Amino acid sequence: MNKQKLNNDPVAPAKGKLAVLLPGLGAVGTTVIAGVLAARKGLARPIGSLTQYARMGDDPNAPRLRDAMPLAHLDDIVFGGWDIFDEDCYTAAKNAGVLEDRHLDPIREELEAIRPMSAVFDQDYVRNLSGPNVKEGANKMELAEALIDDIESFMADNGCDRAVSVWCASTEVHVNLGPVHSSLEAFEAGLLESDPAISPTMIYAYAHIKAGVPFLNGAPNTALDTPAIIELAEREGVPIAGKDFKTGQTLIKTILAPGFAARMLGVSGWYSTNILGNRDGAVLDDPGSFKTKEQSKLSVLESILDADAYPEIYEEMDHKVRIDYYPPRGDNKEGWDNIDIFGWMDYPMQIKVNFLCRDSILAAPVVLDLALFGDLASRAGMGGVQDWLSFYFKSPQPVAGEVPVHDLFAQRDLLFDTLYALKERG
Repeated sequence: MNKQKLNNDPVAPAKGKLAVLLPGLGAVGTTVIAGVLAARKGLARPIGSLTQYARMGDDPNAPRLRDAMPLAHLDDIVFGGWDIFDEDCYTAAKNAGVLEDRHLDPIREELEAIRPMSAVFDQDYVRNLSGPNVKEGANKMELAEALIDDIESFMADNGCDRAVSVWCASTEVHVNLGPVHSSLEAFEAGLLESDPAISPTMIYAYAHIKAGVPFLNGAPNTALDTPAIIELAEREGVPIAGKDFKTGQTLIKTILAPGFAARMLGVSGWYSTNILGNRDGAVLDDPGSFKTKEQSKLSVLESILDADAYPEIYEEMDHKVRIDYYPPRGDNKEGWDNIDIFGWMDYPMQIKVNFLCRDSILAAPVVLDLALFGDLASRAGMGGVQDWLSFYFKSPQPVAGEVPVHDLFAQRDLLFDTLYALKERG
């Protein structure tokens, strides 16, 4: 667990307004914003959010996290963000096709007032998208400085006391770590030289940390897991966590796999395929972006079904993941899993799961919780990697020297152990 948690100083209270900044105001971003605005008016419920519904303990009369912990209140959140398309959030939400008019129309005015700041974007990293609302600069350091200016201006213009950022933009092509990522000194030199190995997500991460703003990565993009960014976050005492929201198919895997492991049932194969028709699906139709997502999804089972500890039942497991862009499905992703298991005397069995999920509906409460917990970590003085937020990620980032935890229930225990420790600090 993060050594910062040993700090015994009281947690600073959540005073004033909190800027929740979202790089990416597409399907996920607008769904989060609309849900919070609707909840504030009593028009919808933020189901799926632990911060709003989970209780502080097993007692059914225990207080909910929102009352037991010093979390920012929904009424104190001010939303902003960046996008390569310059449409306001109402128009963007309509185009995303996630939410119905009955939910969007009562909050139309508020959504229309939220317009994206121009984004840092590089089409070499997201090949199947392009848009007009993009920053220009002499080099990547200038782009990072422009983002810092955006953050400071947004907070000043909206009277915000604090800020937190959750990446809700697209999956980038896979990046292999190289010399430019090895240290903060090398990374900053690379920004000045516009090194092609520095992705937009890395630029956002650098800018937010330099601005003192927690940054949480909801995509499988390589960014926070670079030595340079970790060095910066630890030096500045800024919380970071990632990566890739745990939503549909992977959520199901982290629920089912611990059950197989608990019963010592063998798994010979797990074949997963997805069809998805929204902008995320279009992006993942590019092999480079798919490779990034594939690596995130494939990593989930290895630590749960531990082949080193139980080679006779998990060593030969074959795990495959496929994603197909299918426009008619829109945001309503469909995931198929075929799981080949075996039991007593090696007799084979099969489990088939067909999950017809709504991708942004599952992601929205994750974004809200990460924003509120990221802000809490900042007020608690917990800089660097926040492994206790692994519960929310497909490919959780561990602290140095530790292995990532994928078991959903073990992740939940880690989350609540941290919250109890913070509560004791007052």
